[in-house]
Amino acid sequence: MCLVYILDDDEELSESLAWLLESVGIRSERFRDARTFLASYDRARPACLVLDVRMPELSGFGVQELLNEAGSPLPVVFVSAHGDIRMSVRALQNGAIDFLEKPYDPQHMLDVVQAAQRTARDRFARRAQQGELRARLDSLTVRERQVLALSVEGVPSKQIAGRLGISAKTVDVHRARIREKTGAESMAALVRDVLRLDAR
Repeated sequence: MCLVYILDDDEELSESLAWLLESVGIRSERFRDARTFLASYDRARPACLVLDVRMPELSGFGVQELLNEAGSPLPVVFVSAHGDIRMSVRALQNGAIDFLEKPYDPQHMLDVVQAAQRTARDRFARRAQQGELRARLDSLTVRERQVLALSVEGVPSKQIAGRLGISAKTVDVHRARIREKTGAESMAALVRDVLRLDAR
């Protein structure tokens, strides 16, 4: 179940949106201020955020900035009664997946939220896979990590052996252990996954 957070200081509009989402079986939680939302946000579950631009104390852009700084995977849909092109460009450049003007078309909002939920589930699954890979990499010995690091750099086995002062056969043994501990189909597949992990 992918939760939808609604952060909007307009009680009537947020209640209306919650009712709209509930009408199609989407669970939501409403917040009127950024601090309360940030204290309640649970990164351990897939969710997305419908976020108002103008709020007291901390604006929607401020919330987006804090989420980005924390590396949050939360997909953000901005809404605003005072939106303009400059605002929407800023929101999208900083990672928002959409920017809607109030009053929004209910069906369009549902379509956007459902797309955000799909994005949230995909991101959550990727982060879970990355967490599993990190845990497996943590199980490697110092020497195995050295062999893996050089493999990621594209260094051939013989050169790895020379750099580490071990035999090529020992390098092959380490590679086999690395594959076994990480559950990788091959070193090439593991190197690809490690590079993707580093890129993120």
